[in-house]
Amino acid sequence: MKKGALFLLFFIFFGCKNQTHDPDDSLSDISEKSFRSFKVEDSNYIDLKQFWAPFQDELSIFSSDRYETLKPLVMNQDIPTLQKFIKQGKLRYEELTLFYLYRIKSFDRMNEKSLNSVISLNPNIIKDAKEKDLNRPENLSNFSIYGMPILLKDNINTYDMVTTAGAVALLKNHTDDAFVSKQLKASGALILGKANLSEWAYFFCGDCPSGYSTVGGQTFNPYGRKTLDTGGSSSGSAVAVAANFCAAAVGSETSGSILSPASQNAGVGLKPTIGAISRTGIVPISSTLDTAGPITKYVIDNVLIFNGMIGKDRDDFKSKTVAAIDINVLQQSNFQGKRFGAIQSLLKDSLYTAAVNLLKRNGAKVITITPEDVDLPDFLRLLNLDMKVDLPTYFKWHANTNLPYDGVQSIIDFNALDSLKRAPYGQKLFIGIVADDATNKELESIKSILKTNGRAYFDSVMKFHQLDAVLSINNYHAGYAAVAEYPALTVPMGLSDEGAPKGFTFIAKPHQEPELYAWGYQFEKAFEKRPTPNNYN
Repeated sequence: MKKGALFLLFFIFFGCKNQTHDPDDSLSDISEKSFRSFKVEDSNYIDLKQFWAPFQDELSIFSSDRYETLKPLVMNQDIPTLQKFIKQGKLRYEELTLFYLYRIKSFDRMNEKSLNSVISLNPNIIKDAKEKDLNRPENLSNFSIYGMPILLKDNINTYDMVTTAGAVALLKNHTDDAFVSKQLKASGALILGKANLSEWAYFFCGDCPSGYSTVGGQTFNPYGRKTLDTGGSSSGSAVAVAANFCAAAVGSETSGSILSPASQNAGVGLKPTIGAISRTGIVPISSTLDTAGPITKYVIDNVLIFNGMIGKDRDDFKSKTVAAIDINVLQQSNFQGKRFGAIQSLLKDSLYTAAVNLLKRNGAKVITITPEDVDLPDFLRLLNLDMKVDLPTYFKWHANTNLPYDGVQSIIDFNALDSLKRAPYGQKLFIGIVADDATNKELESIKSILKTNGRAYFDSVMKFHQLDAVLSINNYHAGYAAVAEYPALTVPMGLSDEGAPKGFTFIAKPHQEPELYAWGYQFEKAFEKRPTPNNYN
């Protein structure tokens, strides 16, 4: 069967790329595709003069010499190291922000290296950074995200910037902050801007490349521009992290949309347990499966962003109170006595085998497993039926009240008025949403069967072998983890012979984020330094 079927969505989508068993061939419409030529590359909706106008004065005096001086202090550093340099007076939050703006201007748009990963910038970011410098607490911990410039995927509402989900229809969607945006700000983070994405979280066109949105253009992978896929749908978030355009980023996933781009851009990506992070104020696909999550260069940064995002949200019916990750416990963890399942069919991958052997050398017990084939019937229908209800709910409660839309059909109608500019790859999946229908009883049955089957895929082998986690690659088993509502963490494990980054992915039971982070942290510490993209240093 085809590899990659459950590679789902923008939040979701790249759930099962290269999976050896394809639970539902219909999911190929929301899977990664091997595009090497593109109908549209650059955005037709971003005015670069207007884009950079708020920062023109400050950037004009931020010299190339100062940029070069700061490079060793900022490039490929983790957040605690950045905080240490700021504490030592070698760096300021304003300079850190200007450094990232300088790199975005140099590499992200309208040149031979353009990545198209940033869709908008916070016009107040320099003022906000100056305020962080003035008000920095004296005894601020290095394990703080205070003053750290963060990019948010452009389906997450922010007060300072429009939220488009990459769609022309939402170019005037000025909103209040999403719950997670408020949480990050309350933790001291700076919202630098919004990251490009696969339009509508890759649940829109069906026959289009991942990383493309009409507003943001085509995102490219810095490890192989136009030769390697970015993954999706949180493509801009992962690319921006890899290219050192921000201290960290936030993506979203329904089924693989964090795990896929994070792994394909040598990043660390967490798809948390559903309910650990609020979804309120995020343009939805599925209230059953959607979640936001951090994408970073290093595990410690991922932990810090996760801690800054969590919080009980009374407006999200799946939201739960989650404890922050204890940094001391994380640093003292090890693999002794841990039991992991390595999937037999993946051991032909040399990077995976090397990662498994590294765990063994560091005290873990690894058991070779072959999970039983499990179908995920009506996966695509679940997304159809959820979005049919969830998008109107977003428009009613969380979008700009002046928008004239009430659901999927109204977006289809808007795009049809100028389809070449608004939907150059078509809108096949949106049309499929409108055509689908089910009773509430049928929908609940679909949800129940998918969750049961997804959990059975992991639980049968985990129970028999008393496993702490299952080991995967990239987002190969993200579809099963999605419907099971199990968390997953991917950590870089090197480059393939073709130069493509790959991720070593831990999948565990619900609310085992502390364990996932401990394993990822120790794996990263024992492994060689993460690869960086050669052409963007």
